[in-house]
Amino acid sequence: GCKFNGGQVQRVLEGALASALGTVVYSPQGSAPLAQSLAELLRSRAKEVVPPRYKLVCHVLLGQHGQQSLLVASRALWDPKSDSFASTTFSNASLFAVATVHGVYFE
Repeated sequence: GCKFNGGQVQRVLEGALASALGTVVYSPQGSAPLAQSLAELLRSRAKEVVPPRYKLVCHVLLGQHGQQSLLVASRALWDPKSDSFASTTFSNASLFAVATVHGVYFE
């Protein structure tokens, strides 16, 4: 109960992305505000299942679904005993999303 549970947070992210983006059509003009609102949504949903001493960093990447490939990587300086992350992807016929939440224990 006192540690960041990556599997549980990942399930929360998957559900939130599926419900928020299920039938959304990609729009270049609307992608920035959509990514920002998704990051806020994911942060609030993750906060419900993460212990209170964790600070959360949410990152959302949106793009148009086409014939391209994409590689997303991240690095962080943290304590591997207490800090962790969860990440998931979502795609529909029009767009794709990659969401990552880093949980950093605040001492």
